[in-house]
Amino acid sequence: MKRGFLSMMLLGGAICTAQGAPGISLRSPEGTMGVEMDYRADSDSTGSLHWSVTFKGQPIVTDSRAGLDLDNRHWEMAIALGKRNIPRPACWMDNFTVDSVTTSGRDSVWHPLYGERSTVRDRYNSATLHLSKKDASKYRLDVEVRAYDEGIAFRYYFPEHPAAVFHKVTEDLTSYTFPAGVKAWAEEWAQAPFARKDIGEIDIPVERALTLEYPGGYWAALTDADVDDWCLTKFVADKNRSNTLNSVMYSPVDIVTYYATPWKVVMGADTPGELLENNDIILNLNPPCEIADAAEWVKPGKIMRETTISTGGAFKTIDFCAEHNIPYMLFDWLWYLPCTSHDGDATKVVDKLDMPKVVEYANSKGVGIWLYVNQHALVKQQRELLPLLKEWGIKGVKSGFVQYASHRWATWLHDLVRDAARNHLLMNIHDEFRPSGFSRTYPNLLTQEGICGNEEWPDATHNVTLPFTRMINGAADYTICYFDKRLRNTHAHQLAASVVFYSPLQTIFWYDKPDHYNGEPEIEWFENLETVFDDTKVLGGYPGEYVTIARRKGDSWWIGTMTNNEPRREEVKLDFLDPGKKYEARIYTDDPGVKTATKVKCSRKKVKRGDSLRFDLHGRGGAAVQIVPVID
Repeated sequence: MKRGFLSMMLLGGAICTAQGAPGISLRSPEGTMGVEMDYRADSDSTGSLHWSVTFKGQPIVTDSRAGLDLDNRHWEMAIALGKRNIPRPACWMDNFTVDSVTTSGRDSVWHPLYGERSTVRDRYNSATLHLSKKDASKYRLDVEVRAYDEGIAFRYYFPEHPAAVFHKVTEDLTSYTFPAGVKAWAEEWAQAPFARKDIGEIDIPVERALTLEYPGGYWAALTDADVDDWCLTKFVADKNRSNTLNSVMYSPVDIVTYYATPWKVVMGADTPGELLENNDIILNLNPPCEIADAAEWVKPGKIMRETTISTGGAFKTIDFCAEHNIPYMLFDWLWYLPCTSHDGDATKVVDKLDMPKVVEYANSKGVGIWLYVNQHALVKQQRELLPLLKEWGIKGVKSGFVQYASHRWATWLHDLVRDAARNHLLMNIHDEFRPSGFSRTYPNLLTQEGICGNEEWPDATHNVTLPFTRMINGAADYTICYFDKRLRNTHAHQLAASVVFYSPLQTIFWYDKPDHYNGEPEIEWFENLETVFDDTKVLGGYPGEYVTIARRKGDSWWIGTMTNNEPRREEVKLDFLDPGKKYEARIYTDDPGVKTATKVKCSRKKVKRGDSLRFDLHGRGGAAVQIVPVID
């Protein structure tokens, strides 16, 4: 306990206040997570905010610095007010004092429109550190801290300042110091491969979520939430302090008080799978849905790409989608030209594609049409284009090659989602954008890329790293291919990927055409597959080695298990099934003896709670299982 602190209880956690020097020592409701934060002022008027985090009493983040730097420093304001005897501060965080600590908490349940789970519990203890400067600037800063059993979250809040309305945030001073020996699964951009590194080896900024393994056998992840008005922030090793990562802002951020920054999130878990199971913390840190009629028109589902960009090709693909329970079809790039230039016109369709006729035919078959639109056209034509697409009867927009990292483009992109919602258009953001829970607030954003997916032909080792890293952030459009000869992994691996990689808009048959299908019986897996679920369980796995995930919709379960490039024997225990019920397992495995090009064996087996399914997975392979109740 820090010097001078006086403890009192709060909702099963603890908040510590001090006489004369308040600070926070907060515990989650079950005591799993702990966080301490205080401001330490020095005699020369400098000072800094410090914080640390524990998981079950073990250190996750040891004593580290927190705070922000601004370029509208109180020294310039003091000069303007004629107070020239005030020394210029080295950092905006200098010369604060702690006025008070306020506390609160929450325990509620809510139901998302869709998700990996249909019920989400939002339970935390919270405290806010209220800071102010006593000089002429009168700056104030609040630090809001929440302790969930799944992780710690905090953000910076600027109260309204009538004399300094505009702030320019130039640097994120938040650092993360770890115990020695922590390993990180790092990727340098959102569609990059992963490398397992020591903290000190991260010499190029890396993405979030950043998954960490500790020598004591526990795990953590660094990520963020509610990032619709900020720039991209990454992590890089501190050259002067060992085992420490610093925050790196892509660009300055201009704000108007009052204003809250995104939440910084530190998750803790006993296993890497628990990090994925607990990722609802990110949704909980975002505002509730702001689309009043979302349930009437926001409909998740599967989607197939049409590759010929022609009326005839579209009719064939629509027929295939209707026959195989795929509710959406996408026209990717080239339906308008030039699509990668500001000279492109997305209000005009290429001659070989009769869009009104295609939309009418698709509607008659119960298939909705999506269109790819590049950033060039969206920036130039957004105001006229989105209402026009709605008028055409288009269901969704896939935005391509979007810029995201700077504050300007991040706010533009999130505002685009809002504008799409006003026009009842669904969205799928491609390229580097990575989710932070915005789909809770605007669920018309069904999915996004931000992943090295199937169109880049990653190997199986990469694929079994993704569930414990990228997928913590939320849905990912992995663009699953199935028949393409360039695939590096088996077809059963591809089937399993469609349930392992959660996406409310699940792209299947990415590079495929209807003619590629030759009656392969395992396609019934895709026909029956759900894309949103009532429950999700990570049954086992380790980054880069293997993963097994089970997801429930209603009374049925979908299970995907995948190995890396090496063969593996995997046992799936069915302890999650309801007791006393009988089920049928529909099993899809790799089998070289099967007389089809895909070499997938389809089998059936009666199962019940307590049974196990055992698989001898081929290298680069996997298995997919649908379990349905059996009625006598």
